[in-house]
Amino acid sequence: IVDSVVAAYILNATLVVPRLDQRSYWKDASGFAEIFNVDRFISSLSRDVKIIKELPLKEGKPWIPRRMAVPRKCNERCYQTRVLPVLTKKQAIELRKFDYRLSNRLETDLQKLRCRVNYHALTFTDPILDMGKLLVERMRMKAKHFIALHLRFEPDMLAFTGCYYGGGDKERRELGKIRRRWKALHASNPEKMRRQGRCPLTPEEIGLMLRALGFGSDVHIYVASGEVYGGEETLAPLKALFPNFHSKETIATEAELAPFSSFSSRMAALDYIVCDESDVFVSNNNGNMVRMIAGRRRYFGHKPTIRPNAKKLYKLFMARNNMTWEEFATNVQAFQVGFMGAPKEVKPGRGEFHENPTSCICETKGTETIQKETQEEDHENDNNGRDTAEVNDEQDPIEEDLDWIEDDYSDNIKDLPDTDSNVLTKQEQPEVEELFSD
Repeated sequence: IVDSVVAAYILNATLVVPRLDQRSYWKDASGFAEIFNVDRFISSLSRDVKIIKELPLKEGKPWIPRRMAVPRKCNERCYQTRVLPVLTKKQAIELRKFDYRLSNRLETDLQKLRCRVNYHALTFTDPILDMGKLLVERMRMKAKHFIALHLRFEPDMLAFTGCYYGGGDKERRELGKIRRRWKALHASNPEKMRRQGRCPLTPEEIGLMLRALGFGSDVHIYVASGEVYGGEETLAPLKALFPNFHSKETIATEAELAPFSSFSSRMAALDYIVCDESDVFVSNNNGNMVRMIAGRRRYFGHKPTIRPNAKKLYKLFMARNNMTWEEFATNVQAFQVGFMGAPKEVKPGRGEFHENPTSCICETKGTETIQKETQEEDHENDNNGRDTAEVNDEQDPIEEDLDWIEDDYSDNIKDLPDTDSNVLTKQEQPEVEELFSD
């Protein structure tokens, strides 16, 4: 949606309110206006792009636009040379399957337009906002501070990634059946996916990671999730580690959720609001929702987003029964350096723009001071031998994303030294109290 506005601006075209995919795995019949405040969307962008709710009639008949595909990561010149001639000739075009069809790297003014759309024009409907606010208030009544965990462990997610979690032939059969719906997917290699850090952490693994980072069993945790594969049996280890376990369904009544519960997108919007408002946001994956929330938390005043360094942690989880808890925790803390959501963890211009919107974030210090600090930080990073979270933001994601992007942080971070020679000081590793600070 954000990029469709920018594309219309580049083409100097009128934008028809985007139509949402209603045929995906989730089969959600919600339209744009049932999730987002459509009037605010149109009015707040009126100085940038003319937006209309639907195509007008053409000679008294419905106007059928020319459908066309756009290459991934298409930049401004690409739209002007490939799309504009077709628009000029046909007068109306429908750009289909629009995810990642606009380059991550654009001119600053276009990046700022992205921010105006994403953080100001695009807001949820009042019923969603009101219910989301109520969920946040109820979490605050339970605890002054809380963690929100975005837990992607639904059957479709596991099937799509091709990962294996030890469920034997039953798991292979069930997930294999779901996987066949994506005809373009290659044959899965679960062990390779795991080694490369491309498998979502299990609920137990993400719980162990949090405990190793210093979050105690008394911490309240809000879990944003769909149907977890394996149900309560899969969630049991996480609940044992964090007994103060909450979700939409536990802090709201069935009647309160009734207007939303039949629509996966509206339910996800409620989770989005609570995750955004949490003191610490944690994820077991590096998918689209995580990136969008991480960017929002950077844009509206920094709040940390913790992601697992899955490539490193994989080896650790495999060997955790052969080490003491102290050894395990020390290794987790070492491997998570650069993944704890520090304010300048991702350098300007690095990463997907939606998660690192540096072109739109104003600095309060003078330019010379910032440049000096950046040079000092770069020198320190070189001395320590660890560049933090530098990603190639033009890597292509998997064609059928399902909120799971192929390029992730772990593939592009230089390996940390062995933890035996890399025991962290308090200055290097944020304390839980700092993450929960006001």
